[in-house]
Amino acid sequence: MHKVLIPFSAVSQLSRTDVAYAEGAVELRPFYRWEPSPEQLPEVMAARSRVAVPREVLVEVLVGQYTRLPASERVLVNIEALRSEDVFCVATAHQPTLLLGPLYFLYKAISTIRLAEEAGRRTGSCVVPVFVLGSEDHDLEELNHVRLFGRELRWEPGMGGAVGPMPTQTLQPVLEALRPILGEGDLARALWEKIRAAYEEQPTFAEATRALLHSLLGHYGLIVADLSDARLKRYFLPVMRDELFQQTAHRLVSETLERLRALGYKEQAPPRPINLFYLQPGSRERIVQEGDTYRVLHTPLSFSREAILAELEAHPERFSPNVVLRPLYQEMVLPNLAYVGGGGELAYWLERRSLFEHYGVPYPMLVRRHSVLWFDKDAIKRSLKFGFPPQRYFDEPDVLVRDFVATRADAGVDLSAEIGELQSIYERIARRAKAIDPTLENAVRADAVKAVGQLEHWQNRLLRAEKQKHDVAIGQLRALRDKLFPGGQLQERADNFIPFYLKYGERFVEALMAHLTPFEVGFVLLEDC
Repeated sequence: MHKVLIPFSAVSQLSRTDVAYAEGAVELRPFYRWEPSPEQLPEVMAARSRVAVPREVLVEVLVGQYTRLPASERVLVNIEALRSEDVFCVATAHQPTLLLGPLYFLYKAISTIRLAEEAGRRTGSCVVPVFVLGSEDHDLEELNHVRLFGRELRWEPGMGGAVGPMPTQTLQPVLEALRPILGEGDLARALWEKIRAAYEEQPTFAEATRALLHSLLGHYGLIVADLSDARLKRYFLPVMRDELFQQTAHRLVSETLERLRALGYKEQAPPRPINLFYLQPGSRERIVQEGDTYRVLHTPLSFSREAILAELEAHPERFSPNVVLRPLYQEMVLPNLAYVGGGGELAYWLERRSLFEHYGVPYPMLVRRHSVLWFDKDAIKRSLKFGFPPQRYFDEPDVLVRDFVATRADAGVDLSAEIGELQSIYERIARRAKAIDPTLENAVRADAVKAVGQLEHWQNRLLRAEKQKHDVAIGQLRALRDKLFPGGQLQERADNFIPFYLKYGERFVEALMAHLTPFEVGFVLLEDC
């Protein structure tokens, strides 16, 4: 396996904020506390150790969540280690997603495992990797489908609300469609057993997602945590109470967004006046304040100030933080040093620093997860005829086609030199005309525009004629580009891990573990040489 790092700035599919943070833009420095650097980790640990988290309750909750899973000594050791005040974690988070969703789901997990290893080496302390499962998410359309071998599998549970508690029996049609797609090879049968065990032996979608992730990465010590437990939510009560009655997050985050907009950055996750949902079976709806009444949208539920406070104290698990408050909650219950996230996620973390400072919660180091383009043997073989190095495939398809045609043209189709000469001639004529009669200059320049336009027209005709000669090859080039960037998207946002696992088995994960180096800056291109 050969690795090439592509500068993030060369990847047009990435947002401006993503590239700016990853490459250390100076103007973003006030919006986070720690540089994403291994040298900073001891300082981060010292700051984190000064603020306690509910370790005993956290361990109790995690132990309970793993009772239905096959024992993994490394995971159980890591969970128990969290009781100690000198043990910390690095974390990532994602909602449970059908068959682990796009590839970046696994890349986040593996980046977190590798960062935990590096943090342990740098600090001399035990640092464990934690994957927080956002089981209270209710955006079903974002997570209920997966693309496999040109087909889409879609889960239709027929219910609403938080996706984590949805019963796995509703996934049976997906499993029936998946089994023949996998085939009958040894790797296919082994993978099917992992998937079947997860979705048929676990009662809920969140637990099934944990089980599948555990079967793939549990032996690396990855803890998959669901923080929706009432025992943990109770430690978030002061913030939720303040959110209902003071609405601090709306004020602080809005001020930060104004500063970011002034620098030309787009907002990622703007706050609402109240950033809490109310959870019921089959329902997760926003809480809004109307005068002295708190109403749950799209339900008949409403509370007075006294009643909603009583409900919060009695049932904190029914109150669910949205994307504005979720990072704060996570950091209040985990002894976390660093958060591993994609560009979009880190953009909304940048909007939250003042919120952390207001509540006295340690702000973690923000580390961008790895992004990967997997260039397998088939892609390498197909690319040889075009003569482009693998990193060129980040270019837009039309640019690749143009350059391919230009290199194969029997006669030159690029008339840029001739266009330049013509512009120089007209520029000299315009200067002479101006010296003789200033009113003639504009007429000369207008003729120049027409003449250059004619040459550009002929250049396009020559290019079209040349393309027709290479029609089959151009079709193959576009097909290869679409294989690497399905539908114009990054591979990691469109493809699932299953085709790679069927081809490589455990070597797929092992290769990622070997080549995803913590704190490296750049888009990782892996060539299966």
